[in-house]
Amino acid sequence: MSAPLPPAQLRDCPAPAKLNLFLHVTGRRPDGYHTLQTVFQLIDWSDTLHFERRDDGAVLRVTDVPGVPADSDLVVRAARALQTATGTRYGVEIALDKALPMGGGIGGGSSDAATTLLALNRLWGLGLGREQLMRIGLGLGADVPFFVFGQNAFAQGIGEELTAVDLPDSWFVVVHPRQHVPTAAIFSDERLTRDTPISIIADFAACTNKFGFGRNDLEAIATAKFGEVARALAWLKQFSPEARMTGSGACVFARYRDEQTAQQVLDRLPSEWDGRCVRSLSRHPLAAFA
Repeated sequence: MSAPLPPAQLRDCPAPAKLNLFLHVTGRRPDGYHTLQTVFQLIDWSDTLHFERRDDGAVLRVTDVPGVPADSDLVVRAARALQTATGTRYGVEIALDKALPMGGGIGGGSSDAATTLLALNRLWGLGLGREQLMRIGLGLGADVPFFVFGQNAFAQGIGEELTAVDLPDSWFVVVHPRQHVPTAAIFSDERLTRDTPISIIADFAACTNKFGFGRNDLEAIATAKFGEVARALAWLKQFSPEARMTGSGACVFARYRDEQTAQQVLDRLPSEWDGRCVRSLSRHPLAAFA
């Protein structure tokens, strides 16, 4: 019996955001990449992508993303990287419904790329394993392998050394202060310390309050350079002293045990900022695609 043909299209494919529960910068490699330790938490706030297979090999983004030319978009680059790695004759049309803020530190572009790899693995009938897709993803960005990995994870190296961790079900208030924070501007700042002592995963596992473990080493730089990030963080700390920034900013977040408490905080959000009440995820919605 012949193998079933892959689908002609895949619609409504989510690309979920992430939070960094802590983020330590432990060093800098000769190639300029920083070595990190972090815990990635998936959340149910997503971009949505739609894919339609082409037989002519063309990769087309059919929706406009302001400020992001198609050829430099990570979804297009991910599709082309997968073509190069596999030699497939297929192409794709990609439509992107963008909900996650760019420059927010929640991994929107990286997650879009990972969803593209996972979806096209199915759409093109490639049958690649997760490790193969993660290797392709690493060439696109340090956070992409995590989203392909598909589980909450303790990460090391430049973010590609991943160990799954169990995290309690939680609700988060995520605040975006309508500020775009370029990652390069934070990592290149001369004030950034790059020598936080290395932790082991057992240190995190043994911490009773995992959401209070460590700190975000990038937070001091981002709040010094971008006043709206500092103000949003100070506002959120009124309700949750353990509130912190995710990634290189601009989003800040706090964790709550139930939706009602989180919503009560969100209801008081100043009108000049955007905010969401979101639930934790334990697995990527497309985890079964690899």
